[in-house]
Amino acid sequence: MLVLEQHDVAGGLTQTFTRADWTFATGVHYIGGVGDITGSSGQIGRLLAWLTGGALRFVSCGNPYDIVRLPDFEFAIPYPEARYREALLARFPQQSEAVGRWFAACEAARHSAFAMFAMRGMPQWLAWGMHLIQGDEVERWAQCTLASALADVPDAQLRAVLGARWGDYGAPPERAPMLEHALVTSSYNAGAYYPAGGPARFASTLVPVVEAAGGEVQLGACVEHILVTGGHVVGVAFNQGGTRRTEFTGRVISAMGIANTVSCLDAATAPAWQDTLRGLRPGLAHLALYIGFDGDIAAAGASGANIWIYESEEIGRVWQNVEEDDPPGLFVSFPSMKDRTWAGKPTAEVIALCDARAFASWLDTPDGRHSAPYQELKGRIERRLLARFRRHFPALAPLIRFHELSTPVTQQRYLRSPGGAMYGLDVTASRLTSAALRVRTPVHGLLLAGQDVTGPGVAGAFMGGLMAAAVIEPAILTRFAS
Repeated sequence: MLVLEQHDVAGGLTQTFTRADWTFATGVHYIGGVGDITGSSGQIGRLLAWLTGGALRFVSCGNPYDIVRLPDFEFAIPYPEARYREALLARFPQQSEAVGRWFAACEAARHSAFAMFAMRGMPQWLAWGMHLIQGDEVERWAQCTLASALADVPDAQLRAVLGARWGDYGAPPERAPMLEHALVTSSYNAGAYYPAGGPARFASTLVPVVEAAGGEVQLGACVEHILVTGGHVVGVAFNQGGTRRTEFTGRVISAMGIANTVSCLDAATAPAWQDTLRGLRPGLAHLALYIGFDGDIAAAGASGANIWIYESEEIGRVWQNVEEDDPPGLFVSFPSMKDRTWAGKPTAEVIALCDARAFASWLDTPDGRHSAPYQELKGRIERRLLARFRRHFPALAPLIRFHELSTPVTQQRYLRSPGGAMYGLDVTASRLTSAALRVRTPVHGLLLAGQDVTGPGVAGAFMGGLMAAAVIEPAILTRFAS
């Protein structure tokens, strides 16, 4: 097996970077399903333990693990689900019927998600059979938006709490499928976890597994062309250090995203399938402010819980005009508070989901990030985000010693992410119900993996990879069953 990674560091958004005494995580803030728990609530953790021989471990982010903060209102989200439900009823005693309806809807939507993922990995004939049985439910909860589900909740603050975590998959409520929202939020019903030693442990524990099996991971290898002859994949051409290389093979697994995969195929290869995939657009981008502290941030109010901050009860607003306006919402995480093995100085990550149009002129320009206009815009945004953080965390403000901003241009540069999208394809009903988004493709020998096939985030990307591996080695399915 040969793994080609276009960046000079393996791991995608699980990679970390260091500035002076501070180490920052680029994309992992918490993960569900990895605790030492029996049943489906611990399945991903068991699979990762099997793959890494127990080398990849996780620690709890604490309880509560998420906090929703509105003007003059704050709600802490605990686990398990029973405690979360009790906390909602204690805070909103007049809303018991609405709370009951909400959890019933989440359960139904979550079950339909499992059916959808199963169909994505099955052979076409078997998937059609399952579609006849459960297709209507999948369609129902994929087409039902989070906003329409929340419309059944009378209380505005309760609506905000229930819908606040849409940033975990990157689609605002008016277009986010209830299926996705239920699946992602329920993944934390048994707790939220963080990789012990930091997110870079994903690559440092998985790469040796590849190498021990006789495989190889090559860095700085940008795939430019998927070679196809007579409808069968025959290899890939990639650029490595300015040299074009070709690797011939009868089987290719593409985890570089749908847009990148299609761009590497000739137009004459499965044209109808390619046209369908090109109709799926990238999702929202994001801005990330990395902050380094010197001092005891726990004493100043930081914890392992993530904080979802909204400036009003209108939680679905996206930061459109990043040049002039302040962000309508922030996600704040303190990675150094989640990982008890953290060796460096304390850190925070402040994230705002945004429209990438302000960065369009630099996204496809290799040296655009060095231009004066880009640096000026970046500086204005960085100051605005920093001021907003200081306002919400005044006790932490005096401890700040370092800050740096990443933009959609950063995301595209390091991850080859079209439009600088945070989670690949936009998480909409069209994405969830597309028959073209399957592990098996019309090109014989070409399989799809990664989050575009399943769902956003580490768990989605991981399950996409396992589904592709199971096509090659069906015995892996027994691991899913266990």
